Amino acid sequence: MERETVIVLDFGGQYNQLIARRVRECGVYCEIYSYKTDFEKIKALQPKGIIFTGGPNSCYEPGAPTYTPEIFEIGIPILGICYGSQLMMHLLGGTIGKAPVREYGKIEITVDQNSKLFTDVSEKTICWMSHNDYVEKMAPGFKASAHSDNCPYAAMENTEKNLYATQFHPEVLHTKEGQKMLSNFVFNVCGCAGDWRMDSFVEQSIKAIREKVGDGKVLCALSGGVDSSVAAVLLSKAVGEQLTCVFVDHGLLRKNEGDEVEAVFGPDGPYKLNFIRVNAQERFYSKLAGVTEPERKRKIIGEEFIRVFEEEAKKIGAVDFLVQGTIYPDVVESGVGGESTVIKSHHNVGGLPDYVDFKEIIEPLRDLFKDEVRRAGLELGIPDYLVYRQPFPGPGLGIRIIGDVTAEKVAMVQDADAIWREEIANAGLDKTISQYFAALTNMRSVGVMGDERTYDYAIALRAVTTTDFMTAESAQVPWEVIEKTTSRIVNEVKHINRVFYDCTGKPPATIEFE
Repeated sequence: MERETVIVLDFGGQYNQLIARRVRECGVYCEIYSYKTDFEKIKALQPKGIIFTGGPNSCYEPGAPTYTPEIFEIGIPILGICYGSQLMMHLLGGTIGKAPVREYGKIEITVDQNSKLFTDVSEKTICWMSHNDYVEKMAPGFKASAHSDNCPYAAMENTEKNLYATQFHPEVLHTKEGQKMLSNFVFNVCGCAGDWRMDSFVEQSIKAIREKVGDGKVLCALSGGVDSSVAAVLLSKAVGEQLTCVFVDHGLLRKNEGDEVEAVFGPDGPYKLNFIRVNAQERFYSKLAGVTEPERKRKIIGEEFIRVFEEEAKKIGAVDFLVQGTIYPDVVESGVGGESTVIKSHHNVGGLPDYVDFKEIIEPLRDLFKDEVRRAGLELGIPDYLVYRQPFPGPGLGIRIIGDVTAEKVAMVQDADAIWREEIANAGLDKTISQYFAALTNMRSVGVMGDERTYDYAIALRAVTTTDFMTAESAQVPWEVIEKTTSRIVNEVKHINRVFYDCTGKPPATIEFE
C-alpha cells in the first residue's frame, strides 16, 4: 500500500468515525472496517496499526462480535478501546465479568507515565468511561498501565507484542489528554511518519482521475454544496472539457440558491466547465406528493436525480462516468465499511436506483471527512465563501419538511431559513456556529394574529456547534437573536404562527430532522 494506514476495526461502537478522525488529525490516513472483514484482507492492507472499537455487547456472550486471535500474532501494533480492550483480554486468556461498580462519565485515572501510550500525559488525568463489564484478570504477558478507584485495569499493555488496551475512550473530547494518547499510539508504538496531507491528496487525486478517465466523458452531479463543488473543481482540473456539470434544481434548495450556483459555475463564473441547469421543480414535487416517510422521500429524490441525469446524459451523447460528492461519513453511516447501526440512507450512497446508465461512478471525496473536504477546496483555490458554505443535504429541504412536501411548504421553509441565516450573520455568529437552518414541523396549532384566530404551522430553528459532525451540541444562541428571528418569521412568512428552538444535541438527535 502506498500510503501508511491505520485501520479501525469496528465492533459496533458509536465512536468509530471519531477514532478515525482523531488518527487523521495526527496526519495519518485511517479507514474503518467491520469486524466481519476477512483476516487475509486486513493483513493484505499492511496497516501500520489496528484499533479495535468499543461496542454495546459483552464479549463472553454467545454470538458477540469477535475476531480471529491470529491478528495478535502478525506483529502489527493493536490498541483495544473499551469493548475492544475486553475482547483482546478475552481472546488472549484473560477474564471479563460484570463490573461491581458501573463506570459512566468523566473518571480520574492514574497512569504509568513510562508507558509508550502515556508519554507526556499527566499522572492523574480525566478520562471518559462507559462500561458495564470490566477486566477481572488480565491475559498472560500483560501488565496494568493505568487504574481508577473502581477499575484496577483502566489500561493494559504487552509491550513485547505491541498490544495496548484502554477501558476508557481516548477518542472523545471528554478524555482530556485523549488526543495525546492516540498520537502516542500512532507515533511511539506504530512508528508512523504522519505524512497524510491535503496538498498531496489533491495532487494524487487529479493524477488518479486522469488515468481512470482517459479520454472518456464525465458527467458531474453539481448541487452547489461544498462536497459537490469541491468534486466538480477537482474533476475540472483533472479532465477539463471532458467534464459536463449538470445542476438539477429540484425545487428543494435554499432561497435564491439556484441562481447563486449558476453565478459561480455557469458561463460567467470563474470555472471553465460545461454547465447545464435543469429546472425540474414540478417533476420532483409531483413525485413527492403525499409521501411522508423520510426514507421514501430520500429514495424518491435520489432516484429522480439519477433519472434527470440519465436524460441529460442522453442529450450529451455517450457518458462514461458519473461524479458524486459522497464523503466518508456518508459511506460509514450508510453501513458500508463500518459495523455501527445504519443511521439513515444517504442520498449519495443509499439513494441510487438499481439501474444507472453509466459505465462507472467516480467519488473523489469518498475517503474524506467534511473538514478535510474544505481543506481540499482551499487547496484547489475555491473561494472561502463557497468552501465554508453551510452544509446542505442531498435531498435538500425535502428532509427539512416533516410530512409531505408541497411547493407552498418549500416556500415557507425557504423564507424562514433565509431570515434565520440573515439574523445569525447580523449578530456575527455565522463563523462560530457550525450549522444552522430552519425546518418545518408537521404540527399545526391555534394562534392569534390581529384579531383573527389562526390554525397554522410551527417552524423549528436548529443551530449546532461541532468539530466533526459526528457529535454536536445545540448552540447557545443569544435570546435576543432568537426573539428577533421569531418575530420576523411569524410576521413575514405566511402560514407560520409559532417558532421553536431545538435544544437537542447529537446524539440523541441527528443534526437534520429526517
